[in-house]
Amino acid sequence: MIPVSPRVVPALAVVLAGALAYGALCGLLFLRQRSLLYFPQPRSADAPGELLTLPITGGPPGARVLVTVRRRPGPKALLYFGGNAEAVAGQLPLLEAAFPEHALYLMHYRGYGGSSGQPSEQALFADALALFDRVRADHDHIAVLGRSLGSGVAVHLAARRPVARLVLVTPFDSIEAVASRQFPLVPVALLLRDKYRSWAVAPRVEAPTLLIAAARDEVIPRAHTDALLSSFRPGVASLVVLPVDGHNAVEGSPHYIPLLREFSASRSVE
Repeated sequence: MIPVSPRVVPALAVVLAGALAYGALCGLLFLRQRSLLYFPQPRSADAPGELLTLPITGGPPGARVLVTVRRRPGPKALLYFGGNAEAVAGQLPLLEAAFPEHALYLMHYRGYGGSSGQPSEQALFADALALFDRVRADHDHIAVLGRSLGSGVAVHLAARRPVARLVLVTPFDSIEAVASRQFPLVPVALLLRDKYRSWAVAPRVEAPTLLIAAARDEVIPRAHTDALLSSFRPGVASLVVLPVDGHNAVEGSPHYIPLLREFSASRSVE
């Protein structure tokens, strides 16, 4: 039997305790990851707009996704996908000002605003495709705007459907990359279920694309927006950085609505 120095035992105990604590942290992040990513918001009883109901394919009877709608005849429509803690109906007045010629469709993610189920990457992607196909029956010129988390949904949709324009507000290359920066000692790639790898599908996007970033964004560091921009094929995407402080400050910029109007009316990306 090999003798163990009395000094080694406390050191081993510290290492073991550290390993157990690290394992517990990783386990907690794995189990609670969706509660750290999604923050469902209710829809106010006096929220503007009418509601469109999309049945959830393969879901339980009565399962549905709600969409706030501002109807308008004509070929143009806009699909809006909001942030992870956003009550999207509140964006309706701003979008009416920015897209006056478009019918507007603002999707309430599963678990948000009265929609059934729980949010996940797979669910949001499937619902976005279903919404596009539903709207395509009435409009053949469909623009898409995704904000923050919604930028990941919007890029996925634009890579798989013939959208006319794509706008990405405070976007990222992937949730995986953003989370890896926030938790550098955690094996995020192994633990994360919803990765939203926009960089991987961006090369498939053919629609003229505008990325809008804040000059100083405390949630999505600029490097992640630049990485996404570089993922598009040459000539497809452009970036405008607004002189505002904060992830949620972009829509308060006096340049925001005119920028959206100009891009929606343009024929190509400059």
